[in-house]
Amino acid sequence: MNLSNIVIVLDHPDESRNIGAACRAMANNDISDLRIVGKIEDYDIEHIHVLAIHAGEIFDKAHFYNSIREATADCSICAGTTRRKGKKRGKLLLPEEFAKIAGEKTQESKIAIVFGNERTGLTDPQLDECNLGVTIPSSDNFGSLNLSHAVQIMSYHMFRENINEKKGQYRGYTPLTLERIDQTVENITNNMQKIGFFKMPGREDMENFWRSILSRASLSEGEAQYLEKTFTKMAGLAKKNSEEEKK
Repeated sequence: MNLSNIVIVLDHPDESRNIGAACRAMANNDISDLRIVGKIEDYDIEHIHVLAIHAGEIFDKAHFYNSIREATADCSICAGTTRRKGKKRGKLLLPEEFAKIAGEKTQESKIAIVFGNERTGLTDPQLDECNLGVTIPSSDNFGSLNLSHAVQIMSYHMFRENINEKKGQYRGYTPLTLERIDQTVENITNNMQKIGFFKMPGREDMENFWRSILSRASLSEGEAQYLEKTFTKMAGLAKKNSEEEKK
């Protein structure tokens, strides 16, 4: 586990003090990369520093973004935290299960853990911007966790995995970022559309499918290029066969 490659993303947090407490939780676990979806002017920096105690530097170095996708473009995994099950939420990992996945990935690339607004959590559209879901089990009678507590629990699992992790054989390549995977997804769906595989209304679902599959596969650059060449060749052969049939 390379803790410097763990990214904590807070999506439009409401309370400045919760940001400060989240910074302290991160510092407790040697995690320092904080990204916030929102505007810095919406927050009280003094309140943030009061709750952060000696971890205020984490907020001072934080970056602000317009969306989750923008905030995690340089990451190979974007994990959204949620306590609610839903039709679009898929299989939710436990923190310890996610820590095992992150342990290997962080040796070569950044891994983002995304936390939603204190009142609403992550909505379905926001979770669609992530490619994994993580849930922290809690009481059925009172299941909502404070934002900083959720950050503490997830950060602690990353920290413990770092302690427990044995030295092993790591992959000899850097997994692609989500931004690079989007290029491959565009190539695949462009070529699928050329051969009439789907109509325009079905393209978004197909893109989401390929993005989810490919991001979890930890593709290398060579593998992505091979996929792109395969689909390009398929579209070319389909066009050639169609022209020959017309003769």
